[in-house]
Amino acid sequence: MRFNVPVLIAALASTVALTSASAQTASFPSKPIRFMVPFTAGSGTDIIARTVGEAMSKSLGQPVVVENRPGAGGTIAAAQVAKGEADGHLVLIHSSGHALNPAIYPNLSYDTLKDLTGITALASLPNVMVVSPARGWKSVNDAIAAAKAKPGALNYASAGTGSATHLNAEKFKLRAGIDAVHIPFKGTPEAVTEIIGGRIDWFFAPLASTLPLIREGKLQALAVSTPTRTPALPDIPTTVEAGLADSSYVFWVGMIAPSGVPAAIQQRLNDEARKALASPEVRERMARAGADALPMSITEFNAFIRAEMESAAQIAKAANLKAQ
Repeated sequence: MRFNVPVLIAALASTVALTSASAQTASFPSKPIRFMVPFTAGSGTDIIARTVGEAMSKSLGQPVVVENRPGAGGTIAAAQVAKGEADGHLVLIHSSGHALNPAIYPNLSYDTLKDLTGITALASLPNVMVVSPARGWKSVNDAIAAAKAKPGALNYASAGTGSATHLNAEKFKLRAGIDAVHIPFKGTPEAVTEIIGGRIDWFFAPLASTLPLIREGKLQALAVSTPTRTPALPDIPTTVEAGLADSSYVFWVGMIAPSGVPAAIQQRLNDEARKALASPEVRERMARAGADALPMSITEFNAFIRAEMESAAQIAKAANLKAQ
């Protein structure tokens, strides 16, 4: 009997690979899971990551460690995860800025759709347009009037070029027909500090990071970006209610992994994340931050990411956005 040696070698290699993958899946998680967050501690994305991570840690029996890697609108952290270990122990907790990055960063070191895969959306939360109370603005129209009176003289903050807070502000500018200077920061806390100090005029900040400061009177809330008002600030109108048609923007946070993670481990992460999102404790903590759980299947979330990328690209083109 004659044997086709190359075929036998290929078959043996395939069997070894399958056995290894099966063993890897069965032992998952075998060490702490790292949540890579592309913004500073205290940002909306960071708050969601820590809330969900704590619940998942209890269920999985392994620590979930949050690592903050801010910079370049989240692309530094995304690149690290895309090229990192593909065994489920390293995941990216990113925001809706993930969908914008390919449109404004032409030389990304990773392919958003090929190198990374969505596991599940975690939460949606309002961005709220905040200003210093010292500005004296009581409404969105006050801010728009000030911007139109001095085109290009006002500035606004974001948690980084290409972040969700950046895209939200750009969409607002388009709909309001105003010109203002973009000032990117590494994260929400840094931007908020400048708003309070009066050095930045306005900021579409995650409500999860700013609600206490709004209630303390250190920040003035003018409008929320969501299609409907948020129960956390029932008296604050939406930007649409303020007269800006098609200005709504939903800030979402999701779990993303390297595309090479075995399908069974991807599903385990999805199951555990959704279990965490269903727990009363997590839902209560999210509600206090003005956030809503947003569980999705792996298929649903990847379709959602593709749709978000198309929408973000349209806004980027209309606003002529480019990485700074």
